[in-house]
This record gives sequence, structure tokens and C-alpha cells, in this order.
Amino acid sequence: MPGTPVGKGRPKVASRGGKFAQLYTPEKTANYEGLVAHAGHVAMNGRDLIAGAVSVQLDIRLPVPASWSKRKQNEALDGQLLPTKKPDIDNVEKAIFDGLNGVVWNDDVQVVDVTKRKRYSAVPGVRIRIAEIGAGE
Repeated sequence: MPGTPVGKGRPKVASRGGKFAQLYTPEKTANYEGLVAHAGHVAMNGRDLIAGAVSVQLDIRLPVPASWSKRKQNEALDGQLLPTKKPDIDNVEKAIFDGLNGVVWNDDVQVVDVTKRKRYSAVPGVRIRIAEIGAGE
């Protein structure tokens, strides 16, 4: 998944005439989930949706802030500084899982194992590894 990872945003509320409220997904979240769905579609290459239990590994790579000194940037790229900032790791996971619903698997309830990490990188993105789990594993 190329590009800067985006966490799933909280639903927004729009009122209609003061009497009715409508929930909607923030545009940034919807765009990112669409990008995830497209990448998932390309990766599936015409294969059927995964029907069983799924294991997922997420390697989330955030860009190093350009405003940091060269020394600090190098420390971040070497793993000496870790990204304790937004987006939250669980919100990135949720955006990716929702984007893959109906594209890679039927629904993200099929995910039974998750391994995830968040680091800085010169090339931001998310490496996603998905494996179907057979019965008894």
C-alpha cells in the first residue's frame, strides 16, 4: 500500500433542518479506504474472496518529518526514534481492514490473528501480508 498511512477517522454528523442527523465517513478516510480497496483488488488479480479465517501482518511506515534535523531524521530511519504520534496504529488497521472488505475477504470479522508495527521510513506506506488459516492451525 503506497503513500502515507491514514487512520480511520471518527464518523461525522451532519444535521438536516435541525431535526435529523446523518452520519458520514470523513472524506480523507473514504479516499484512503478506496485506495486500499484498489490495491487489494490489484493484489487479488481475479482470485475469489478469502472465505475462511485470516491472519494479517501490517508493517506501517510513516514519513520522517522534514522539519527535523538531519541527525534526528537519521535516528528515526535507523529505528532509534519511534513514531509515537498519529495516526494511531489501531486506526490505520481499521481503515485498511474496512477497505479490504468485499475485496480480499468477505468481512474483517474473518481476521483472527494480527501482527502490526509502526516505524519511520524514507518510503511511507503499509506492507500488508494476508494468509488464509486452515482449520486446526
